[in-house]
Amino acid sequence: MIDLPIFNPNDFIEKASRFIKESVQNAHCDGLVLGLSGGIDSAVVAYLAVRALGSSKVHAYILPSKTTSKQDLEDAKLIKDSLNINGDILSIEDLHQNFLSLCNNELLPRGNNILASSNLKPRIRMSILYYYAAIFNSLVVGTGNKTELSVGYFTKHGDGGVDLLPIGDLYKEEVFAVAKELGIPDSIITKPPTAGLLPNQTDEKELGMTYPILDRLLYLYLEESESTKKIADKLQINISEVQRIISLYENSEHKRKSIPILYK
Repeated sequence: MIDLPIFNPNDFIEKASRFIKESVQNAHCDGLVLGLSGGIDSAVVAYLAVRALGSSKVHAYILPSKTTSKQDLEDAKLIKDSLNINGDILSIEDLHQNFLSLCNNELLPRGNNILASSNLKPRIRMSILYYYAAIFNSLVVGTGNKTELSVGYFTKHGDGGVDLLPIGDLYKEEVFAVAKELGIPDSIITKPPTAGLLPNQTDEKELGMTYPILDRLLYLYLEESESTKKIADKLQINISEVQRIISLYENSEHKRKSIPILYK
């Protein structure tokens, strides 16, 4: 297994704090709003936000549904309480079910109904976050990391609909390094990451690859411009797996780009 480039989490924490503070100041806003899922990414962003602005300028909302695990809910509360952040716990389950009841009918094709229903959850959450962002004259801070953003493992106009991404250039391994440096509880660092959109869902199971391999595959492809064969050889995996991940990257490009404009 190859190593990722040397990464200094302390240097990053200082840089991220400046980035957050400057982003809020440049937007003439008063603070930040974020969603706390109980996962490592949102925990890291919450810690960075409070470090940059102070807890009084950060509002965090825990927005569970019936597929949110008890552990994630408890960990989200732990982060919110330990950082003394303002905000509420608001279940989105009724909103989600009402939306499905409103939109579903017998004439709709059924092939994508599970995906459509799952993606509704982060889109409902982001609508709530932007509501509070307007109330508090704040920016919505995102929690996406480079690994997941690169393969499109996020919902467009859902958890991808944000104003800034402080950890958007960190591979998942680097997120863990920052989490340890920030002193985030072990219960959050050691549990399997999950999007929490489906029962018993884990990120690595859904991605079909462990994060250590995925991080390195993306690094070799995006930053070292290695061929698929060289990547497969270096990581000792099947070339078809490399091609699959590259396809995920290419097919999700529209999710990372700004809205295309036809200029007259």
